[in-house]
Amino acid sequence: MTTSTAPRVTTVAARATDLSKVYGEGETRVTALDRVTVDFPRGEFTAIMGPSGSGKSTLMHCVAGLDSFSSGSVRIGDTELGSLKDKQLTQLRRDKIGFIFQAFNLLPTLTAQENITLPMDIAGRKPDAAWMRQVIDMVGLSDRLNHRPTELSGGQQQRVAVARALASQPEIIFGDEPTGNLDSRSGAEVLGFLRNSVRELGQTVVMVTHDPAAASYADRVIFLADGRIVDQMLHPTADGVLDRMKAFDAKGRTS
Repeated sequence: MTTSTAPRVTTVAARATDLSKVYGEGETRVTALDRVTVDFPRGEFTAIMGPSGSGKSTLMHCVAGLDSFSSGSVRIGDTELGSLKDKQLTQLRRDKIGFIFQAFNLLPTLTAQENITLPMDIAGRKPDAAWMRQVIDMVGLSDRLNHRPTELSGGQQQRVAVARALASQPEIIFGDEPTGNLDSRSGAEVLGFLRNSVRELGQTVVMVTHDPAAASYADRVIFLADGRIVDQMLHPTADGVLDRMKAFDAKGRTS
């Protein structure tokens, strides 16, 4: 009998286990996350939804290493975030995680090309030329690379942000209301790019949104209420997500 020495393949890009986040003490104590356990599989697009104050943004921020947590554990691939010092956590966010926020967070003095490669430039890494061409072609920026943010529309600026998140081939991309500042057409384009990055490039995307139409681009929607995961929906539709959210608004739980 032989024992395989092949490396173990991790099929989960990120995992939270019994994750809790508590703010304040005594009468001001608020439990934002209450022992949440959830996996984010590689090569899938997951949307996180829930009523205001449900903990959806807190969950994303804790899993992405942007916020500390009170108890439990978070792993990105095989790396346990709770074991990392600040410098190590900063390096992990830079090397293994992509971020897309509601605000585009582009530097106005840099061109689109320079904004896209900035995180890698800071890290002293050269982008993979073939990958960069693929990403830039996918988001339709080939003729805008030398333009500065003020010369781009809001939708084009968010395309730059999407390309920047993808450029370093991260383990996982987190989006916090990434279409919140866009009109419906531009928002649909950006969501289409994220969807294609999963389907065509094998990327893993986790997105917080309040918009059922945005959530319908995902493979799966997880629903939070009162800091807990209370339901999920596979292969979501906008109408299906809207009905589920109406049930939350009416009862604070699924019907």
